[in-house]
Amino acid sequence: MLRRDDRQERREERRDGGLGAGSGGGRTHYQMRQKMFAIGDDFWIENDRGERVYKVDGKALRVRSTLVLEDRNGHEVAKIQERMLRVKDSMEIEDANGHQVGMVKKALITPVRERWVVKIKNGPDLDVQGNILDHEYTIGEGRDKVAEVSKKWFRVRDSYGIEIEPGQDDAVILMVAVAIDEMAHSSR
Repeated sequence: MLRRDDRQERREERRDGGLGAGSGGGRTHYQMRQKMFAIGDDFWIENDRGERVYKVDGKALRVRSTLVLEDRNGHEVAKIQERMLRVKDSMEIEDANGHQVGMVKKALITPVRERWVVKIKNGPDLDVQGNILDHEYTIGEGRDKVAEVSKKWFRVRDSYGIEIEPGQDDAVILMVAVAIDEMAHSSR
């Protein structure tokens, strides 16, 4: 009887744990599609249960690139906008009230990795390091990882995942990933 209980428990853990489903130890998981859209296109961000949680709305009738993050009911949560005075090297993150909460900037290019920095208003800056083009990177505060972006969790070709540590502002972290995707893959 104990063996069957152990097997059942492991089966439930596999079903409920990790990025395929469930909470994964308090972390929040989202599935994103690789940038296969242009400004004017919309796409959904799903949670680890396949439920549509956020919608990214690409506003086409704007002078500068604008992407709005909405909850599943259509309420604006955050938005990112390309800075007009710069040449596609930074994007501003705003909350639903239009207040700047962060700025995503390309910091350094090396032969193997790109490094980006996220200036958080009234908070610590975040460093983004790894292989941006292949969607394999971490977002961290000093030595502490606050989120990880990876394609390894999905078999779907054009998808990648975002795993966000507890206590983070999911909307801001998701918008950081969208901004980096928009800037790094702007030629697509």
